[in-house]
Formats: sequence, structure tokens, C-alpha cells
Amino acid sequence: MALTTSLADISVLLVEPSNMQAGLVSRMLQHQGARQIKVVENASLALFAMSEGKTDGLVVISSLYLPDMVGTELVAAMRADERLEAVPFILISSETRPQVLEPVRQSGACSIVTKPFNEQQLSRALYAAADYLNPPEDVDASEIEGLRVLLVDDSLASRNHLRRLLVELGIKRITEAVNGKQAVDLLQDTTVDLVITDYNMPEMDGRELTEYIRTQSWQSSVPVLMVTSEQNMGRLAAVERAGVSAICDKPFEAGSIRKLISESLTR
Repeated sequence: MALTTSLADISVLLVEPSNMQAGLVSRMLQHQGARQIKVVENASLALFAMSEGKTDGLVVISSLYLPDMVGTELVAAMRADERLEAVPFILISSETRPQVLEPVRQSGACSIVTKPFNEQQLSRALYAAADYLNPPEDVDASEIEGLRVLLVDDSLASRNHLRRLLVELGIKRITEAVNGKQAVDLLQDTTVDLVITDYNMPEMDGRELTEYIRTQSWQSSVPVLMVTSEQNMGRLAAVERAGVSAICDKPFEAGSIRKLISESLTR
């Protein structure tokens, strides 16, 4: 993917059935310096536009409820297409129910912008997408040379998203597990320098995995970063007590993950 140096280099595909909303978002994007904005009214047209055009520097901004499918189905279709799986996706929605938004959170979306929103909130989401397209060098190359990372998440799309960020940092030695139980098996005879895990997983969740690492694993001091969509403060407090090194919300900004990785390596 070509590197993007400013918002003027970004190409935005806005998927919005409402002419009034499309006009509002387009004006906000233009105020932020985005120059290439294409508007389509449904997901089918969006997928067609992406299949016919260039994807380098492309960012998709979509409403949740579309005439032909919902935004969660659109991002799922993108993540299932090898050519589109790395295209940054921003969802705009007034929906707040976790069960509705969870597929977007697990897809590797850059941001969820909640209606009503202002230009500053949209700007932050856009810069997060630009950061994903053109990652700054937050981590020194000497720090990550040979770094061994265990990535634990039951969502394939989420693992793929995190793997891309790690590879862009120069991290190549990445082992994946689909849940905590599989991670425990791998930790028996695989040395790692960093564990990045989801919270909600079958068999063994992220809290249980963290507790195992801190109390039973021979690698008890390895940094554990949790990337999760969990909103229950009681559960998150239990995770912190289990000994997690840091917690990052899904969807996450690429810069946030890079910063957490950098901080965990210097502790």
C-alpha cells in the first residue's frame, strides 16, 4: 500500500443514503483538507466502486443502516476480500447497542463515530485512518528487531488487522491463537516477548489467560496488552487486577497500539 502523507492524499468513499447527511459529512471532510470524495448511496455501489478503482490511500466512511445491507455487513464483505481487507473503515451511526456494533468492533474498523457528532470528532477518526495508512515510526527499529509476539483473538478479521499493524512496525515473528486455551498450549514451549489478547473469547477469555500467565506460566513477566470491546467496568477492573500491562479499546487507533507496544517494551 502506498504511503499517505496528508489528508489531501486520502481518497474517501462515503456510503450514505441521505443526501442531506452526505452533504454535511462531505463539507466537514473538505474543511479537514480531504479533496477526493466520492459519495454512493448503498453498499453494493460501494463494493463496485472499490472493485473498479484504486484502493491505495482509500478510506471508507459508512452509515450503519443502508438500503441494501447494514454497515456491519459491508465491512464484513470488505474484510473477506483480499484486495479490500486492509482498507480503513469508519462507521457513522446513532446506534449504541453493543450487540449491533460488536461485528464492526471485531472487524478491525478504525473508528465508530456516534451521531450526533461534530467536525472535531470526524477529524479524529479521519486522522486515525490516515495514521493507519501511513504509520509513523513510533517504535525504534532496534527495539523490535527479533520481537516475538503472541496474538490471541477469536476474530480472524481482528487478528488480521492487528497483524498488519505489527508487520508495518517491522514485527515479523507473530504466532496466532484463537482463544486463551490455545495460547496456553503455545506458551508451554514457545518463548514470546509480548502477548496481545482480546478479552471475550470462547474456552478461555483474556482475563483467565492473563491470570494463567502471571501465576502459572514460566513466562510470568511477559507484557500483556488487551485489545477489547468490553465496556463493563467491573470486568475491566478484574482484568487489571489479573495483571494486564495495558488495555486498549476496540476499535482502536493504530497510533494507540504502537504507543502501548513501545511503552510495554521499555518497562
